[in-house]
Amino acid sequence: MKIETRLPRRRFLELAAAGTGGLLLWPGRLLDGPEGWALVPEILAHIRPPVFPERDFVLTRYGAVGDGRTDCTDAFRQAIEACHRAGGGRVVVPRGTFLTGPIHLASNVNLHLDDGATVRFKQDPAAYLPVVFTRWEGVEGMNYSPFIYAFGQENVAITGSGVLDGQADENHWWPWKGRKEYGWREGMPTQDEARRRLFEMAEAGVPPEQRILGEGSYLRPNFIQFYRCRNVLIEGVTIVNSPMWEIHPVLCENVTVRGVTVRSHGPNNDGCNPESCRYVLIEDCLFDTGDDCIAIKSGRNADGRRVNVPSAYIVIRNCKMRDGHGGVVIGSEISGGAHHIYAERCEMSSPNLDRALRIKTNSVRGGLIEHIYMREVEVGQVADAVIRVNFYYEEGDAGPFDPIVRHIEVRNLTSRQSPYALYLRGYARSPIRDVRLIDCTFDGVEKNLTEHVDGLYLQNVRINGKRIDS
Repeated sequence: MKIETRLPRRRFLELAAAGTGGLLLWPGRLLDGPEGWALVPEILAHIRPPVFPERDFVLTRYGAVGDGRTDCTDAFRQAIEACHRAGGGRVVVPRGTFLTGPIHLASNVNLHLDDGATVRFKQDPAAYLPVVFTRWEGVEGMNYSPFIYAFGQENVAITGSGVLDGQADENHWWPWKGRKEYGWREGMPTQDEARRRLFEMAEAGVPPEQRILGEGSYLRPNFIQFYRCRNVLIEGVTIVNSPMWEIHPVLCENVTVRGVTVRSHGPNNDGCNPESCRYVLIEDCLFDTGDDCIAIKSGRNADGRRVNVPSAYIVIRNCKMRDGHGGVVIGSEISGGAHHIYAERCEMSSPNLDRALRIKTNSVRGGLIEHIYMREVEVGQVADAVIRVNFYYEEGDAGPFDPIVRHIEVRNLTSRQSPYALYLRGYARSPIRDVRLIDCTFDGVEKNLTEHVDGLYLQNVRINGKRIDS
């Protein structure tokens, strides 16, 4: 008996077309109660990793050979089906190197990588067809399957101490970005035309299931994407060599990302991008990336406003950020908004890390971003600004959807070296509101920029040794 790791087509299209999140019909806010950091215990009480039956389905029992050459795609499929049919458990990848195409997880299945196990993904794009329903840079459509994918499932996990190797490099996947530093050369195909076409279809209101991409589009798949899932756990694994975004839960509820190491320096190689998710815990992770380490998102432009689900109640703690465009980032695909984001006890430092806290948006994106909290963060060196809020990202001030950014609080942050301590740039008609810095120290600062900020409050803040209060 064969199970479907995706939903039946009718139900699939119902969920795909649902503008309120399909499986996830949640209110915009928690019930009346505490605010600020006092809300965190209530948020954490909603986040519980899934628990799986004590049954193991060892991959090699289904024909897999860990020699790095044998195609194990069908073995993964059979093991996942057997685990799901039995009511759940672990699909165990033992020591060895296992070559595969896309892995589609089903409810109650934990994909577990033993110590010494490597899952290596094929470099042939055709292996990731047929297309599946996905969100690509904040826009829904039908594209190559992510390397590890689940749609509409409950209780799904990736755990263990093994390695997930996407095998992306200057000869595979990365050149599609169209940049010479990633292997592209004159005359080679790029994603530009398909990216433009996808965004135009979204603006024109073409239903997502009719936005067919895949072969010939050159839109790189995400590494891990759980879509409209509940009770998600990603723990312990190391992720390397991704085509683009590494960990991308979309419209999910109750997500734990714990003890994960991400090392991948390709284009758009964001580490973890919760998009339109609520109740998310990211802790004890290491991010060393080619783009943002953690980037919180909620859809792009018209498509983000159509789905209209914010990212909310996200806690980030005890993480280390090395290379990347930003440590904790909100945007730029943020048209659905974000609120109640907390980051604490993180270490961020690298000459190739641009910012510590970054919010990027514009009047094409729009979105309401509020209640953003950071505390007890150590910043060694960043290449741009420690805190950067910018309303002129990408298209700049070119649309009618003014972003609203308000209620940002940073406590007990120390930074040793940065060109900017603060780079805050709003609009005159829609200023950044209520930014509070408390007990913060910024050393090695060259300058600051604050433009159209309504309410910048400084308490016991030192910049280059000088105390500044307001």
